[in-house]
Amino acid sequence: NTDNYKHTQFFQYPPGTEYVSSYIESRGGAFPATLFFGLQAFLREYLSKPFTVEDIDEAEAIIRGTNVEFNRQIWLDLLEDHGGYLPIEIEAAPEGTVVPTRNVMLQVINTDPKYFWVPSFFETALLRAIWYPTSVGSLSWMLKKIIWNALERTSDNPDLAGHYLADFGARGVSSLESAALGGMAHLVNFDQSETVPATVAAKKYYDASTPAFSGVHMEHASISSWGPDGEAEQMRRMLERKSPIVSLLTDTYNHENTVRNIVGVKLKELVEEYPGLVGIRIDSGDVVQVTSDTVEWLMEAFGHEVN
Repeated sequence: NTDNYKHTQFFQYPPGTEYVSSYIESRGGAFPATLFFGLQAFLREYLSKPFTVEDIDEAEAIIRGTNVEFNRQIWLDLLEDHGGYLPIEIEAAPEGTVVPTRNVMLQVINTDPKYFWVPSFFETALLRAIWYPTSVGSLSWMLKKIIWNALERTSDNPDLAGHYLADFGARGVSSLESAALGGMAHLVNFDQSETVPATVAAKKYYDASTPAFSGVHMEHASISSWGPDGEAEQMRRMLERKSPIVSLLTDTYNHENTVRNIVGVKLKELVEEYPGLVGIRIDSGDVVQVTSDTVEWLMEAFGHEVN
């Protein structure tokens, strides 16, 4: 969980070096600040587990095969002196803190002067552990600010901002672990998620009780299996289940017709009497125009008032 060349760090510092302090910051970018997240998951998954002689044997075989020097003795000494744990101290901003760019989010320093090279050794792993969830969390936070500002202008309930963005991102990332880490970062800002690995990881690494909520969401595969003539009936079946949240996928065949005539006429009474939240889900079209049009059609069908 490092770079090959990191195994040569032990002889690269000046003689007499005792302590090395390293830090992580955002150097800048698209946003003026970053939401710091991901450290505790890394601590629990990796740094809380000691290495063994067998691990040293495996590392030696791998690293020597890359034409890089491997100092077996320093790892045996580390195992003897600290029981297989890394002698480091990590100081960090509380996770979830929004930190302005070019400010320190995390600092690491060795606690044993004999092992001054350790902070630099696991730089790669620590940067990777922090970078991805912090990036996702920062984007999620910026989106929440946009939603919050819109709700403050238009809603009597701006405190519901945490419900407004659901995570369906597990299918678009590189691995199950990425889904877990990125999904957890999203849950710092919002409580709606379909990403099961994020819920599992939040419980495992952050002792969360109920980190995420979901609902019944239609998809094109299921609604199209009923054919055009069965679209209204399938939506009726969905509404009759009376789940806390249900989203009706309306653009399978003709979005405007489905919203205006099926949801707004045939199913109007069921929608009005529904004991939970009925969502109208659009999966195509210009995101601004189709959303605006849909809201107008719903206001025509169900009425509205100006707050």
